[in-house]
Amino acid sequence: MTSRSNPDRPRLALAVGRGRPLHTVPPDADAGEVTHLRACAQATALLRSGEAWPMYGTLPWLQLPPDDPRVYVATLEAAELHRMADERRYADARAQAVATVQAAADQRLTQRRISRTREPHRLTATPGWPPIQIPGRPGEYLTWENSE
Repeated sequence: MTSRSNPDRPRLALAVGRGRPLHTVPPDADAGEVTHLRACAQATALLRSGEAWPMYGTLPWLQLPPDDPRVYVATLEAAELHRMADERRYADARAQAVATVQAAADQRLTQRRISRTREPHRLTATPGWPPIQIPGRPGEYLTWENSE
């Protein structure tokens, strides 16, 4: 849908009056694309080629008679723009969530690499402590021996 009444405001891209009504949908189209195609087909079916309509909620829109098809097309355009803005917000939120999860995974991986690159700790027995089991060698203990 497109209107030639105000080029500065965002509008949907469809030259009204060109094209045919929606009869088929591309097999790989998602729900949003189908909704957009339906809105464009409705506008095409209702308005003549090059016919403009006022922006939804403006005084010129309010002054249109209720049975004027431009009322419906402006309302349809507003709804479609709202749906598309919601899709963008959800896509941005999903992208931000994926980036956050990826950053956390990268940080964990970096932390693991740091912890794995340290030299092994050398166990030493100290006076007053009980024997220490040697890791990986069951039954063997490190004990403190007084060499005085």
